[in-house]
Amino acid sequence: MTTTIEKVPAPAAEANVWIIGDHEEVIVIDPGTDPAVVLDAVGDREVLAVICTHGHDEAPVALHPRDRMLWRDAHPADDADIEMEDGGIFEVADTSLEVIYAPGHTDGSVCLYCEDLGVVFTGHALTGNGPVPHDGEFPDFAGQLTAIGEHLLTLPPATRVLPGQGRETTIAAAEKNFDSWVSAGPVPADPD
Repeated sequence: MTTTIEKVPAPAAEANVWIIGDHEEVIVIDPGTDPAVVLDAVGDREVLAVICTHGHDEAPVALHPRDRMLWRDAHPADDADIEMEDGGIFEVADTSLEVIYAPGHTDGSVCLYCEDLGVVFTGHALTGNGPVPHDGEFPDFAGQLTAIGEHLLTLPPATRVLPGQGRETTIAAAEKNFDSWVSAGPVPADPD
């Protein structure tokens, strides 16, 4: 079976929703706020997991424990079903997604790296225009840059960066722009 990556159509202001899998099973990454659109895109396939790259008020199932407080703000009576840790592996359609802990956007921000497909799902840790603030400000801009430099820019240059918002880029393009993000400081960038 062939593993595919699908970007779920969403309004321009919405976050990117990604589906990875095949015609039988999928993992949904950053499900957004419109479950009907996601369920429509999933169709009859089995959803093995719903993974959030960082805490939001959507309906995540897998979450890094450092974002437990953000989860509880939106879901006070429930815990996430799966706690992710750096180096953890999710498998779908004979493909592995490795969890990369990348704090900064939130304390528990993670990315998901798929070496087989040459992609990394970065949530808001890194977009085509650089790091993204959380709720209008950078809680830990230096930490976010450190995570990008130490954990993402070490991936192969041709790796596609599939962000949680805005356009896709590559690790090579991010590496070229990294120094300008450091120099500019914590200025909110337009994710598109």
